[in-house]
Amino acid sequence: MAFYNSRAQLVPDMLSGLLSTAAVDRLDTSDGTAVLVRRGHDPQAGVAVISGGGSGHEPAHAGFLGEGMLTAAVPGSLFASPPVSAVLEAIRAVTGTAGCLLIIKNYTGDRLNFGLAAERAREEGLDVRTVLVADDVALPDLDQPRGLAGTVLVHKVAGHRAVSGAPLSEVADAAQRTAESLRTIGLAKTPANLPGEDVQSSRGAELGLGIHNEPGAREVVVDGAAGAAQQVLDALDADEVIRGAGQAGVVAMLNDLGGCSPQEGLVLTHELLDRLGRDTVTRFIGPARLMTSLDMHGFSVTLAPASEELIAALDAPTSAPGWVPPSRPQAPQSVEGAGTATGALPVVPDSAEALERTADRGLEDAVVAACRALESAQTELDDLDRAAGDADAGTTFAAGARAVRELVESGQLGFADPAAAMRRIARTLETAMGGSSGVLLAILSTAAGRALDGAEGEARSDWSSALQSGIEAVQHHGGAAEGDRTMLDALIPAQRALAEGDGAVVPAQVAEAAESGAEATVALTARAGRAAYVPDSATQGSPDAGAAAVAKLVRALADSLS
Repeated sequence: MAFYNSRAQLVPDMLSGLLSTAAVDRLDTSDGTAVLVRRGHDPQAGVAVISGGGSGHEPAHAGFLGEGMLTAAVPGSLFASPPVSAVLEAIRAVTGTAGCLLIIKNYTGDRLNFGLAAERAREEGLDVRTVLVADDVALPDLDQPRGLAGTVLVHKVAGHRAVSGAPLSEVADAAQRTAESLRTIGLAKTPANLPGEDVQSSRGAELGLGIHNEPGAREVVVDGAAGAAQQVLDALDADEVIRGAGQAGVVAMLNDLGGCSPQEGLVLTHELLDRLGRDTVTRFIGPARLMTSLDMHGFSVTLAPASEELIAALDAPTSAPGWVPPSRPQAPQSVEGAGTATGALPVVPDSAEALERTADRGLEDAVVAACRALESAQTELDDLDRAAGDADAGTTFAAGARAVRELVESGQLGFADPAAAMRRIARTLETAMGGSSGVLLAILSTAAGRALDGAEGEARSDWSSALQSGIEAVQHHGGAAEGDRTMLDALIPAQRALAEGDGAVVPAQVAEAAESGAEATVALTARAGRAAYVPDSATQGSPDAGAAAVAKLVRALADSLS
């Protein structure tokens, strides 16, 4: 269900929104059809440029009203050409002695209605020329190809020449040359959903669709952006366009037909530029919604040789709100960070060298045992996390545990220098775990390592104060406290027990305190983290996954060290 009020109100409501926010005025025609006119236009200022057609293609055509593009736009009802009378009254309203150019998409209704309006205007003594845009290449043997998104580029060229003061003949000739140079084709995974129709379409992915929701020239299999981009470029005969353009290169435009996400648009941009060649594409327009088909989940690509005339028009400024200025593609570039600049100290001075182990390797063995416990508990912890949403807590903890274990087993991580070891663990968890849990544990490890700096041996007081420092950092940056149903509900009781212990690094009572804290989360209401956004009923009855993970970690450490 789209955010429309009704099919009958769709066009009036859209026009009301546009008129309330853009520098556009409404001309009421004799039959009640709205004609949109660029605010402040002086009919005697130069050649007027008019276009239009059925609604449902926004921002085309009204979005291209502005200095340097269209003077007037004549919108019809949904996917239907406007009446002859509306087009004629638009011509009368904006045309002065310099004349008027009508830019017409090659659909029967538009061609006939705009054509008849032009003939009647000429009868009234107005100087009117027309340019037909037929850029669709879906059916190469068709005598009358449709007009698609390439029409927008014709608007830009004609508008640029008109605002530059060129006479009507030159404006029309430039528009005609541009129209003849364009090649466009669209590909969509699903057709548009028409307002008021809840019937699910049985159509699949198609290549060569029209903007009025017509079926494509053929069904296609779409297995990703790479394949879709290649199919479109093959249909455009992009290699031939590039060869014909020579050293001037080509202009490429990526038009969203209405239902693509911004992420899809950027990935398609990457694929198109990779295949066309960034050095070949002189100007790239998009990804953007320029001529849509309601919410059609698809895109179209337009190619044209990059003539000096076209480039000058594309680079010229315009006040039209729907226009997207072109970019000049370049190879992706990166810059050096402060840690890699010449003469700078590395950000992590201890990130490469192996860290010495303790004499009896007891702590290293305990860490390996704790890591294996978390890896073994992956499914159990994922199941506990399912109520809060992602069901990935076990996967996340297992990934971090695996990375730390592999460092210890390979001899890269030892605890003879506890501070250095905690710093190494922090950087490992930061990159290996992902998610908020990884960042929080990296914060804890970093703060603990800082607290251990300068400490000698493995005295209980050192680890207790280090853990306390880590917990305080987690509370500060994470915003949670004991009782909020997070990993802190196991960590904080464990730290208290460690501070009160009998001198062992991780005595049994510390593990028991962590387990009791984790079990207590069964009855707690989540007030921090992702779980805070789900109903209490979804999480109560089982412990918090993060707290349970901490409890398993501490228990494994205690059992190994006892």
